[in-house]
Amino acid sequence: MKRFSRRRSFGDYLFSFTNGFFMLFVMVVTLYPFLNTIAVSFNNGLDTIRGGIYLWPREWTLQNYVSVFQNPHLTQAAFISVARTVVGTMVQLFCTAMLAYVLSRKEYMFNKLVTTLFVVTMYFSGGLIPGYMLIKQLGLLNNFWVYIIPGLIGVFNMIVVRTYIQGLSEGLLESAKMDGAGDFKIFMRIVLPLSKPVLATIALFIAVGQWNSWFDSMLYTAGNRNLTTLQYELMKLLSSATSQGGTVNVDQYKNVTNMVTPVSIRAAITVVTAMPIVLLYPFLQKYFVTGLTIGGVKE
Repeated sequence: MKRFSRRRSFGDYLFSFTNGFFMLFVMVVTLYPFLNTIAVSFNNGLDTIRGGIYLWPREWTLQNYVSVFQNPHLTQAAFISVARTVVGTMVQLFCTAMLAYVLSRKEYMFNKLVTTLFVVTMYFSGGLIPGYMLIKQLGLLNNFWVYIIPGLIGVFNMIVVRTYIQGLSEGLLESAKMDGAGDFKIFMRIVLPLSKPVLATIALFIAVGQWNSWFDSMLYTAGNRNLTTLQYELMKLLSSATSQGGTVNVDQYKNVTNMVTPVSIRAAITVVTAMPIVLLYPFLQKYFVTGLTIGGVKE
């Protein structure tokens, strides 16, 4: 077959140049706050108050990070955040995939009814106070499992996974059933391995949500500081800095031997909380296109 080709016009070059310039501008605007926060986190706290820190620390120090990890509350909060992210992602992903497989089966007679009921919850909820009362009645207040159980099923994620599973070869599943495999065995041995792209994508969504969540920690575990998350502790630091008008009195910290300030500690905590997700993205990014395009399109 003869390949179609044409010479690029002036409009094509103009579009490429404008598009490249715009993407470069977006990249700079997106990266600058993060790079500035990293620079501040590695800079002497008292020196940071003078201003003028942009992309490179003026007085290098690791004291901000040492102070973060020496704080027993922050260390405990980091452990809780890691635990809820790992456990929550694994449990929620498994439950979501299992429900998606059930709802993808045509022989399940309540398929449409159950799907409709789940979709309704995407638009309507009981509200904050009824939700709090329900959590209290279930005995989940100041309990680690309050981070896991209420969010076992993400409806949007379930729909994406269900659509992906519906795209798998029906003949392959029927062959396994004719060989004597039950639904659970088919789900574990065939469906899960073949759904790796969409599961990896959804796992990243869930992990990011679990890691960044702080509101449920404030509502349900604020009475037990051993269960608060790192994001909640960071939010309290940010609120404290905001209530001070974003300014810090240098004289207040002249006698602090470690030369750290709320601003430098806040920057260090921000880097600590964001870095795991930043490091996780490159490993799962390759699954994004396959997982979302196949799972998100319904023919």
